[in-house]
Amino acid sequence: MDEIIAALGGQQAELSGLLVGLDESGWQRPSPCEGWTVADVVLHLAQTNELAIGSARGRFAEALEGLAAGLGPVRDSDHGAARMVARERGGPPSAVRDRWQTGADELHQLLRTTDPHTRVVWVAGELSIHTLATTRLAETWIHTGDVAEGLGTDLVPTDRLRHIARLAWRTLPYAFERAGRALTGPVAFELRGPTGDPWDFVPAEEPLTVIRGDGVELCLVAARRALPGDTTLRGEGPDAEAVLELVRTYA
Repeated sequence: MDEIIAALGGQQAELSGLLVGLDESGWQRPSPCEGWTVADVVLHLAQTNELAIGSARGRFAEALEGLAAGLGPVRDSDHGAARMVARERGGPPSAVRDRWQTGADELHQLLRTTDPHTRVVWVAGELSIHTLATTRLAETWIHTGDVAEGLGTDLVPTDRLRHIARLAWRTLPYAFERAGRALTGPVAFELRGPTGDPWDFVPAEEPLTVIRGDGVELCLVAARRALPGDTTLRGEGPDAEAVLELVRTYA
């Protein structure tokens, strides 16, 4: 758990560094998230951090009600997130930045001091504090990349992504269930990290499907920021194509 918390803190710091001194035109630049500016992306992260704080405190329903009250029915989590951003966009960039930073700091401290085995409610269902922390790492990394791309800044991948790749591997059953499909059997990932280190995630049983390639690319595919066919990722086994199609790191 300490490694996850440290990785989350490092990821939050990377985003904070992008926002320091950002002028109004920078906040209003378009991001890769369709229809969202850089400010919208940061607002979304602030909102989801507030949901995570509510979750860790056992008050997820109350936190969600506070953000979504009056929005009416939504099709899915993406639709709900878009409507929450639309309702609150337009505030001063400094307020958006401060809201995100305050929530990020509070969440980091809360996760650091909570039993990692505690079960809490989240968008995707019940999960542990340990998994909640990893999902926050994944989402913060995804949207740090969106902000960086909007600002025309290149980021250097770090070994923090190993935790995100492992999350993608562990949640494959959820990804398949969400799509109304089923895995044929166990899946292994044999990946390389940005420094060349092996990132191997192997099930207890003999895998029927193996995905091999670049770990950063796997994280980008799972984040829906890259298409499998545009990467060096390759798979063999009955579920190879479906794994690369369905793998994800968010609800």
